[in-house]
Amino acid sequence: MSADTHTAGAPAAPDPRRWLALFVLLIANFMNLIDVTIVNVALPSMRDGLGATDSQIEWVVAAYILAFALGLLPFGRLGDILGRTRLFLWGVAGFTAASALCGLAPNIKFLIIARVIQGLAGAMMTPQVLAIATVTFPPHERGQAFSLFGLSAGLASVCGPILGGVLISANLFGMDWQPIFLVNIPIGIAAIIAGWFLIPRLPGHGALRNDYVGIGLFGLGILAVVFPIIEGRAYGWPLWAFAMMAAGLGLLVAFVLWTRRRAAIGAPQLLNFDLITNRQFMFGAFVITVFASGIPGMFMVISLLLQGGFAFTPLQSGLTNTPFSVGVLIASVIAGRFGARYLRARLATSGALLVIGIGWLHFYIAGVSDSIDSLAFLLPLLIAGIGLGLGFSSLFQLVLANVPPRDAGSGSGALQAFQQVGGALGVAFIGEIFFSNLGGAFATGASQHAAFAGASSLALWYVVGSFGLVLLMAPLFKRPGGHGPGRAVPVQPTLVEA
Repeated sequence: MSADTHTAGAPAAPDPRRWLALFVLLIANFMNLIDVTIVNVALPSMRDGLGATDSQIEWVVAAYILAFALGLLPFGRLGDILGRTRLFLWGVAGFTAASALCGLAPNIKFLIIARVIQGLAGAMMTPQVLAIATVTFPPHERGQAFSLFGLSAGLASVCGPILGGVLISANLFGMDWQPIFLVNIPIGIAAIIAGWFLIPRLPGHGALRNDYVGIGLFGLGILAVVFPIIEGRAYGWPLWAFAMMAAGLGLLVAFVLWTRRRAAIGAPQLLNFDLITNRQFMFGAFVITVFASGIPGMFMVISLLLQGGFAFTPLQSGLTNTPFSVGVLIASVIAGRFGARYLRARLATSGALLVIGIGWLHFYIAGVSDSIDSLAFLLPLLIAGIGLGLGFSSLFQLVLANVPPRDAGSGSGALQAFQQVGGALGVAFIGEIFFSNLGGAFATGASQHAAFAGASSLALWYVVGSFGLVLLMAPLFKRPGGHGPGRAVPVQPTLVEA
């Protein structure tokens, strides 16, 4: 037995199993999202248990984000070629297997490689989810179906830090942090079996082609920029680090030139060249990259501050971070009521709330001495979480509102890729600020509390600055025109930041 094959022609009656199929999609998507939020709580335990260096701890976060970012566009296209359902099931299987590798990692290098595989599998799975739901549900049911994706994303951001803290604190079978990955195995297996029987088979289009040269140029370019930012400090910033970054920028220029050539001959492109030449879209992509760069690195630093600097348990650390996720969930519900109205004002408000919340947290951490009160994090993180939830929905809609309808689908996928690239760059920049100042503080004889608090408060300046820049850039967007793809194309920002 298997799910019915979807055939071309006049639309048939809605599949009676569509809501069960949606549940499978939501479970797989939830597994992916919760895995991102759960890892931040486990970083100090991984660092101690595996004897990881500062840069290796950064790679545990950045490797997943970077692999996810680089895989989104090519795997989205591959789903068109081979079939969305097939790629979704492969992605879930790969994510489940990679989770097992992460949980059984004997050393930090093995874990980083497994995280790369996990990120690629997540990128294989994620683009197919909304596409499958779009085809499976009739138009009058899609709004209700898509609203559940936002709800699941919010719940994942709330549950991740708490579940991570519970699993690590429980120390099941003496395994410490490993269960945060191993818990995905039974969920993934169940999703594969249920998906095989319940999700309609969506045929691929074998005549389509992927731009493999473009994939290579873009991927190598981004990696060549991020790698030396993370590793340069450990080697004393040698000449090769700067040469590698320059080469990365050259590869990105080559990617643009290659894409222009492909467009001229009517060949497939990784990123539609019409989008590259759309100034408003590229400006929006830059703003999204900046917007997304602050939070992943911030929570990496906060987890290390609380657990490494002030001996919080993983559960205490997870609970301390939870108000941010609650704020994201609250804002997502509120933002849905606005639709596509007041987008620029909402983005500016988002930037202001994030500057206020993270700035407040900066000044509190800068003033601590021998102890930290977790309740002092509640209001700043709640305000910042509301700002993030309000900003993502308005920012994606604002950018896509100035994109022609024919490019809206590829535009939304590209924006998610830029979001993830921003997260990886943010981890690199924030990690460089934090670890360099932490090492400098210890070198001058500072206490553990003072060293961690000082390094964390300085690292938060980057976060404040990035959201302050978004606040300043919000009025520079054009007023949304008549295209309206932001309303027509469902966009699911992956809130890996929480």
